[in-house]
Amino acid sequence: MILTGTIANVATICAGALIGRYAGRFVPARTRRTVMAGLGLTVLLIGLQLALKSRQPLLVIGGLIIGGILGEMLQIEARLEDFGRWLQARFSSAGNIAEGFVSASLLYCVGAMAIMGSLQDGLGDKPSILYAKAALDGVASIALASTLGIGVLFAALPVALYQGGITLAADVARGVLTEPVIVEMNAAGGLLIVAIALDMMELKRIPVGNLLPSVFVVVGLAWAFGLA
Repeated sequence: MILTGTIANVATICAGALIGRYAGRFVPARTRRTVMAGLGLTVLLIGLQLALKSRQPLLVIGGLIIGGILGEMLQIEARLEDFGRWLQARFSSAGNIAEGFVSASLLYCVGAMAIMGSLQDGLGDKPSILYAKAALDGVASIALASTLGIGVLFAALPVALYQGGITLAADVARGVLTEPVIVEMNAAGGLLIVAIALDMMELKRIPVGNLLPSVFVVVGLAWAFGLA
């Protein structure tokens, strides 16, 4: 059943926010860092599994090169950061609930895992990416709610709308996204997820936002070269 990944994600955000609000101060920061490192390894595994299924690695390479160039030209990463700073400044005087809502919403909605996980869910695959994201967001909710308060709980709503919308759109677009296209698209997205894992484990910071167009460029290349 589609949307199960988003439902799980929303549930862990709500649970984590409640735990963080009322019991987060009892969870040591060291424990949270260790758990996040372990989840980072899990994310790395999921990304590698997707990437290694590629049957047309040249498509993935081309998608990453062209997508990276497009992302740099559009400055996607910088624009996302600017948008986040604008929202923080806009709601800085609105109180703790607004700050927690904005901070958590940006963290949960912006990124390759939200997009790739929602696509995976909408295309009928087991939503393993969103399940991993749900675990990550649950831990993050505990940390955020322990400092920013109950506003983090309300971030579950934009997550439901954003990821659910992508999932339903992917379900409608199944005719265009054939099985060979999905494999290569997932391979490109898997490499972006590997990049996220490296950042989580504090090994390497990669501007994943600027590489996001790669996922969609791969689809275009597959159709252009008759590989769909």
